[in-house]
Amino acid sequence: MDELILIVDDEPNYQLVISEMLTAEGYAVLTAGSGEEAFKLFEAHPEMDLVLTDMTMPNGNGIELLEKVKEARPEVPVIMLTAHGTVELAVKAMKQGAFDYLTKPYKNDELTRTVAKALEVARLGRQNKELKKELIKRHSFGSLIGKSKSMLDLYQLLEKVAPTRSNVLITGESGTGKELVARAIHYNSPRKANSFVVVNCSALSPFLLESELFGHERGSFTGAEATRPGRFELAHGGTLFLDEIGEISQSAQVKLLRALQERYVERVGGSKPIPVDARLVAATNRDLKSEVAEGRFREDLFYRLNVVHIPLPPLREKLDDLPLLIDHFLAKHGEAKGAATKLAPETKRLLYAHNWPGNVRELENVIERGLVLATGNIIFPEDLPSELRKDPAVKGAAPTKPQARKNPPLPEADGAGARLGPGAGRGFGWGKRENGSEGASRETAAAPAPNAPDSADPGPVAPENWTEAILREIPVGDQPLSQLLLTLEEGLLRRAMEKYRGAQSEAADELKIRRNVFKYKWDKFSGSYPSPLTEKLASFVPEGLSVAACLDLLEEAVLRVALWKFDWVQAKAAECLGLRRNHFLYKLRKYPELLAQAERERLMAPRG
Repeated sequence: MDELILIVDDEPNYQLVISEMLTAEGYAVLTAGSGEEAFKLFEAHPEMDLVLTDMTMPNGNGIELLEKVKEARPEVPVIMLTAHGTVELAVKAMKQGAFDYLTKPYKNDELTRTVAKALEVARLGRQNKELKKELIKRHSFGSLIGKSKSMLDLYQLLEKVAPTRSNVLITGESGTGKELVARAIHYNSPRKANSFVVVNCSALSPFLLESELFGHERGSFTGAEATRPGRFELAHGGTLFLDEIGEISQSAQVKLLRALQERYVERVGGSKPIPVDARLVAATNRDLKSEVAEGRFREDLFYRLNVVHIPLPPLREKLDDLPLLIDHFLAKHGEAKGAATKLAPETKRLLYAHNWPGNVRELENVIERGLVLATGNIIFPEDLPSELRKDPAVKGAAPTKPQARKNPPLPEADGAGARLGPGAGRGFGWGKRENGSEGASRETAAAPAPNAPDSADPGPVAPENWTEAILREIPVGDQPLSQLLLTLEEGLLRRAMEKYRGAQSEAADELKIRRNVFKYKWDKFSGSYPSPLTEKLASFVPEGLSVAACLDLLEEAVLRVALWKFDWVQAKAAECLGLRRNHFLYKLRKYPELLAQAERERLMAPRG
C-alpha cells in the first residue's frame, strides 16, 4: 500500500502543486485547507504516515496542529512549511517535535528528499517497535517449551523472579537452554525496554574479559586507540548475562564482586568511577559450590550471584517434554519442506531411548539434520546420526525403510584394477540380481565366483580401486546415498586438517576447493566427534584427488551398482538409495555414459 501523506495549506495552488509532485513520487495524498479540517482527516485515517503543514492558516495554525498530532500519534512525522517571516516559529516547532521545516519558496527536489527521509525514519521507528514486541513475545515464558513437572515449577519461579532486580544464577548442563531462560527473565521484567547484553566468559582471556566487562581508556594498553565503554555500561538500565561464569579468573572475580557491591565500575586505565545499574544474570554448567570448596571460586562472589538459584534439568530427566520439543523443532526448521514432516515410529523409539548428553541443543541438531536428509515427509532412522542408531540403550537393530539390503559381490581387480568410474563395468555380471535372474549381462562380461562373501577383506586397495573398497565396507542400500557421500566428505576434510595441523588454507589447497568453501564445509563437522567410519572411508582414497572428484566417482559407482541390483529399474534403485525419482534422474544425468547404458537397458527390458 502507498504511504499516505496529509498536505495542509490554505492556498489551493500550493495544495495542487505539492499533491501532483508527491503523487508522481508514488505517494497517496489527502489535502486540507485549515488546521481544524486537517486534524479531522488525521483522526479519520489512522494509517496516516506523514503530515506536511503550512505554519500560518485560519482555524488553527501549524503549531496547534503539530501539538494535536504529536499528542494523538507521536510516531507520525510532521514537516512544517514556513515563509521567511515565520522562521522563529519553525524553530519553535522543531523543539516541539517537528521532523523538519522548509522555507517557501522551496525547491522541488528538496521537498521530495525531506519527505522521503521523514518517512524512512518513521518506518525504521515502527520496525524497531515491532521488533521489540516480537522479542518480548518470543522470550516470554510461553516460548519456554515443556509441560513436565520440572518445567511447570520453572514457570512459577520465573514469574516471581522476573519482576525483581535480584541477581540470578542459572545452572545446568550444556544445551539445557540457560541463555533462553535468561532472556525470558529480562523480557518479562521492567527492564525489557533496555538492553540485554551477553558476555561469554569462557571465550575471552582474563585481561580481555576485564576490558570487555569494564571498558578501557584510550592508551591504557597497546592497541587501545580509543576509549571504549564496557558491557556493564552498555547494560545500564537493562540486564547483563554472564555465560560460563565459572571460567573467570581470580582477578576478574575481585573486580566483578566490587562492581556488584558498589554499583559502579572503573575502566581499565581509568580512575573515575562510573555508576551502573545493570541486573546480573549468570550461568554455568559447573558446580560452583565445589569450585568454592576447592578454592577456585570466591565464596563471597558466589553468594552475591546466587541470590536466586534456577537449576535446569537435563533432557533425559524430562522426557515428557520430548514430543513438544520435537514438534517445535519440526515446525521451526521444516518450513523449506513445504509440507508437514513426521517421524517414523522407529525413529521416535530411537529418540526416546537416547541419553541426550547434548540436551535440547542436541535434539534440535538431530531434528534439523533429519529434515535435511529425509527424502520425503517422514524421517526414518537412517536419517539420524549414527550414534543414535547405535545407542546402547536400544535393544536390537532399528528397522529402516523397505529396501534391498544385500549387495552383489564386487568384481575382482583386473590388471591395474577394475574401477567403478566413468564408463567402467558395463553390464556387471555379479551373482544374482534382486529379481532372481542369473547374473550375465545383456552386453558382456563373465561373473566372478557367485559365492564370494560380501564381507571379505578387500586387502590392500589399489589407487584405481578405492570405490570398490568403500562399497565392500558399506554395501549399496545400507545407507542413503546422501549420508554415504557426507561421511566420505567429512573423512577427507578431517584427514586434510590432520595432515596440515589445522591450517585450513593448506587443507583447502590439498582438496582443491576454495578456502571460503572449505570453511563452510568444515564448520558442519568441526563441532562433533568423527565416527570410526569417516576415518576408514577416507583411508581408502588416494591422496591428491579433489573432494569434488572423489564424491563424483563414488556417486557414479553407487548409482551403477544400484541400477544393476534392480535390473536397471530406476524407481527401485532410487528407493534403495533414499532418493526421489526425479532426484535420482538428475544425478544420473551427470554421468552421460551411465545414463546411456541405463537407457539401453530400459529399451531392451522385456515388455509386460
